[in-house]
Amino acid sequence: MAVQRPARRARAPKLAAPKGPPKASKAERRTADFNDAEHAADDAETLTDRAYRLVEELIVTLALPPETILSEQSLAAKLKIGRTPIREALQRLARDGLVVILPRRGILVSQINLKTQMRLLEVRRELERLMAKGAAERATPEETALFAAIARDMRRASDENDDMTFMRLDRQFNELVSQAARNEFASRAMGLMHGLSRRFWYQHYRESGDLPLSARLHAEVAEAIAKRNPDAAGRASDRLIDYIESFTRKTIEA
Repeated sequence: MAVQRPARRARAPKLAAPKGPPKASKAERRTADFNDAEHAADDAETLTDRAYRLVEELIVTLALPPETILSEQSLAAKLKIGRTPIREALQRLARDGLVVILPRRGILVSQINLKTQMRLLEVRRELERLMAKGAAERATPEETALFAAIARDMRRASDENDDMTFMRLDRQFNELVSQAARNEFASRAMGLMHGLSRRFWYQHYRESGDLPLSARLHAEVAEAIAKRNPDAAGRASDRLIDYIESFTRKTIEA
């Protein structure tokens, strides 16, 4: 009699390994990196720095136009920042020439003066060239990568004619040049000019300016610094100031 063998157990089908989340695109990764950098900057930023940055942007973009009377209390409520950081920020803005503190009368947003702008540009040309060349010589690898990123974003702002992105990139660019140049004396002097220059630009660029050209010229300076080429950075800086002087003269003639 034949011995009956037990039936073989059917093998369980192999389950596919669970798939991870879909791979992020380059654009998504870059956005995530940008957001991480923004959060890191926010963490490092003091309340006074934040108050200064926000109030300066309101003044530069003419949300607070010249001769507006400012109140510490109303700014603190608007920005959700305490009055002490607001007061310290306003003192810095007074040193930058963007506000005027009148004892026992209040704080005024300063007027925009065309002749002052031309005198400012005489000094700015020499300092901008000096600092661009210094940044190209002394920037760290991390800083040169940031310059390259700013240049790419400036070119995008040029293509899209995006004024607010350009204004914010311009501020980041100026701060990075001041940091990378490693010259505290030139940085302090330039700090007094940047806010006034951005406000003048924002007031007049729609009538007399060429935002795409200005953004491209800024990108050329940033690219030369990213490539660590001091001579090219100096020449690109001069081309940028040539354009700004031409723009300012058109404004005076208009």
